Amino acid sequence: MKEFCIAAFGEIMLRLSPPGKKRFIQSLPGQLDACFGGAEANVCASLSILGAKNRMLSVLPKNPVTKPLLVQLRGLGCDVEHMLLTDSGRFGIYYAEHGSMQRGSNVFYDRDGSAIAETPAEAYDFDSMLSGCTHLLVSGITPGISRNAFEAVLKLVRTAAERNLFIYCDLNFRSKLWRWDPSCTVRELAEKCMRKILPHVDCMIGSVSEMKDMFGLVIPDSMKSADPLTRYSYLAAQLGHLFPKTRYVAIPLRDSFSADRISWGGLLYDMKAGKGYLAPVSRDGVFTPYSIDQIVDVFGGGDAFTAGLIYALQSEDWKEPEKAIGFAAAASCLKHTNAGDFNFTELEEVLGLLEDGGQGNIKR
Repeated sequence: MKEFCIAAFGEIMLRLSPPGKKRFIQSLPGQLDACFGGAEANVCASLSILGAKNRMLSVLPKNPVTKPLLVQLRGLGCDVEHMLLTDSGRFGIYYAEHGSMQRGSNVFYDRDGSAIAETPAEAYDFDSMLSGCTHLLVSGITPGISRNAFEAVLKLVRTAAERNLFIYCDLNFRSKLWRWDPSCTVRELAEKCMRKILPHVDCMIGSVSEMKDMFGLVIPDSMKSADPLTRYSYLAAQLGHLFPKTRYVAIPLRDSFSADRISWGGLLYDMKAGKGYLAPVSRDGVFTPYSIDQIVDVFGGGDAFTAGLIYALQSEDWKEPEKAIGFAAAASCLKHTNAGDFNFTELEEVLGLLEDGGQGNIKR
């Protein structure tokens, strides 16, 4: 891999979940499973395990929860030496219930007044924080937290663009956020703010539903009978045309049949070439999504897709768009076998899935 270091900026939270498929009302009083998570931290953790250099940027309170987080990220190989530690604000929490069968998974946020929500943009020295980095990742989650967080992301992408960093943005629309400006609806505020951030972005990642929710982009009725490559390439191109700097648009493709069973794949659209690529595909070139029917943990699957794409596009072996989307789809497919937010899948496992189609054979 060529000289590469990606910085990622966002909130890291404590995730609390009932064991297995239980619900909170069944589990409390009692024990909950705890882990750390957050879109950008999930990407950094996955990149470290794959072998790519990264730097996690955030602001965290000086309290006993922060230390084990930093220890874990350091242990995985993430650079956490540019974090801001503050005496004000709190550690954000999210509560996650795993769904089962026809009952979907659910998330409840408890992040009002968190350190990143309370810290103003001028508190960050982004020039210093980006020193030595070649790429940047932001998401649509962080600016949805508070006005302070939005202004920090906007300042960061402007600084990164001035330094000629390649910028990724995962749209990550969260309808339970974007409530900090009562003069706008959730969707109005998200679109207004993201239209200020995305002109600086080189690669956007977003689902079909996020493109509709944020920008009103849909596949027209006249095209719904077309093949998947045509349909999703059209949608990706529409998003890319809104923001002329865009080089790539990626779409994770997920169809849910129940909380336990999904199909999984993705598309990468190259704006310069005017061409899209689907993965996974069969030997005769037919889009054949992975069938995942015993999900261990659904949370973080999209972040694993983003991490896989970033890794591949910077790799000499996987940087071609057709190969990059294949790598991203495989890495994120395997995330669903890992408990917790982080994808602990190693490079050899991704390569194994790409080579044998994921038979789950014992490695002896």
